[in-house]
Amino acid sequence: MVAKVNSGKDIRGILNYNENKVMEGVAKCIHENLFGQEVEKLSFNAKLKGFENFMNMNRRATTKAVHISLNFHASEKLNQDTLTGIASTYMDKIGFGNQPYLVYQHFDAAHPHVHIVTTNIQRDGKRIELYNIGKNQSEKARKEIEEDFKLVKASGREQEITEKSTIDPGKIEYGKAETKRSISNAVRFAVRAYKYTSLPEFNAVLFQNNIMADRGSERSQMHAKNGLLYRLLDIDGNKVGVPIKASSIYGKPTMKYLEKQFKLNEALRAPHKERLKKCIDEAFNGKKSLTRAAFEYALRKVRIRVLFRKNDEGRIYGITFVDNKMRVVFNGSDLGKAYSAKSLTERLTKMDGVAPRSEWLNPSAQDDHATTGFEQLVTDLIHADPVDHTSPNAAVKRRRRKRRRKGKSL
Repeated sequence: MVAKVNSGKDIRGILNYNENKVMEGVAKCIHENLFGQEVEKLSFNAKLKGFENFMNMNRRATTKAVHISLNFHASEKLNQDTLTGIASTYMDKIGFGNQPYLVYQHFDAAHPHVHIVTTNIQRDGKRIELYNIGKNQSEKARKEIEEDFKLVKASGREQEITEKSTIDPGKIEYGKAETKRSISNAVRFAVRAYKYTSLPEFNAVLFQNNIMADRGSERSQMHAKNGLLYRLLDIDGNKVGVPIKASSIYGKPTMKYLEKQFKLNEALRAPHKERLKKCIDEAFNGKKSLTRAAFEYALRKVRIRVLFRKNDEGRIYGITFVDNKMRVVFNGSDLGKAYSAKSLTERLTKMDGVAPRSEWLNPSAQDDHATTGFEQLVTDLIHADPVDHTSPNAAVKRRRRKRRRKGKSL
């Protein structure tokens, strides 16, 4: 079982999401706690009021809404009663047994999973502390529930899953998935999982997912106002579909936010530089020269993607490496002179003999393993959930917005 906890301030939005799933026929509300009516008889307003009765007891708190998902191995056949029992047991164990909550069974992914909507404001107005709830209470509850209900265990395999399961960009194709949800999930994952220090480096990650972060032309109003759009690309790299505003994605991965990440990631990616240099050296295997296709293939085997950057005339002016194992991005020049685009292209032959972009885009195309079992579960989690999920055991608090001081009215 994989348990994920997220927190925010908008209970209505979380409730709306789950209720919309019910209306679409891909979810069902299967259990309530402290609402005083059978779940089938509860209207939307009754559900919302049940939460607000508790939340209104503390009007100063900004974090009042909690959204939990419990995810199970695809091989497990769990009926509604079992899912209800697991959800209730989980809520008791993490200290939410006396809170109002609703349990929704979802059917929109390959693995069984439920979503739980609740609030951390108690009847007396005190807050249930959410800091480290994923690492502490949730992790302990997960292990105990796995034993009690004889579930497939996630412990000990989670790190392996994380390393092997990058987002499969081949699944993000225009017309085959909901554009906004696909883009949002992939962008949020890239933002939090990878270490990049510039927009081109961030785009090198997104490029694997058929996505690009677009600032517009330098003369555009969007560029002048530091705006940012996320766009879906077709297999030839052309923009398709309706662009998504960065501000409309959960977590708001705007340029202002990314610029803060650029500075932070500079130090965080540093320890992984030597591994990348070693992998590049080993790709040549002691040879003075190598074909471009062979070079890219050698690096793909160690889960490193290569992106050659070209100007309008088609001349290569830069090279970017995306290490999908360590989840870091480096320009060749940042690794040293020997790894710059100029130095490497001088050692590479048949520069037009690169594998098709469709093959380059698929991280698993040349891997020695297939995505199965729990690896498939993580892939499903990334693609199916429109709510921001960080790690399987993390409780994430949304940052408080700084209040703008209002000027004195005249």
